[in-house]
Parts: sequence; C-alpha cells; structure tokens
Amino acid sequence: MYRRDFLLTAAAAGIALPQVATAAPVDYAPGVVEKMLAEGRTVFVDFKASWCTTCAAQERVLTKLKAANPAYETAITFVNVDWDTYGKADFTRGLKIPRRSTLVVLKGDAELGRLVAETGEDQIKALLDTALSAATA
Repeated sequence: MYRRDFLLTAAAAGIALPQVATAAPVDYAPGVVEKMLAEGRTVFVDFKASWCTTCAAQERVLTKLKAANPAYETAITFVNVDWDTYGKADFTRGLKIPRRSTLVVLKGDAELGRLVAETGEDQIKALLDTALSAATA
C-alpha cells in the first residue's frame, strides 16, 4: 500500500468513527454536588442501591440513551448517590428524596426535574433532554 493511500484511508476512518467522550459518573460524597453546581454545571443525580431492581432497570435505560446521544455525557455531570450510605444524609433529606430509584436534575439552586421509580424510556429521555437543554443554554 502506498503511504498516501494509507494516510487517506486512516484519515477517512478517523472521520467515520468520531471520538466519543464518555465521562464516568461521579460517586457522591458530601459537598460534591454543591461544588459542581457552584461551578455552573448541570447535575443529574441518581439515588440508587446495588440491590434495587428498579434502579437496575433505570440504569439500563440510561445506558441505552447515553449511547444513542453522546451529548448527554459530554454536557451533563452524572452523580450516583448510594442509597444505603446516604439515604438519610442531609443532602438527601434536603432534596426530600422519598426513596431509592429517584432521578433528579439540578442547575444552580433550582431543581429542573425529578422522576421517582420511573423506568419508562420516554420519561427518562425527557428528563435527560431537560438536563441537556439547561447544560447547553
């Protein structure tokens, strides 16, 4: 293969396969969400437990939706809150989180949306779209 052909093929492959930034969710620790909000980030908070089947269903939907639209992970900061550790924490009580499997979108000092025990793809996508709109505004 000629060098020029190789370079053109490599360049074309680079264009055909765009790089996707996949930011791993942040595990909650006291003060982390407040710091992110102060930085102007849009934060998607997922209150979950490892043993929760509803949480697992939500996670499958979130993974599918993030794969379909990489802009979610590029623009939104995802934070996982372990219910077993932080279910009775000041942060959780301050947001009046009723149970695990609660998804909340925050920006600044405002709550933009919330789903409790919802596993429907359309509803979770709508919440992600709300977060994306706030993050890119």
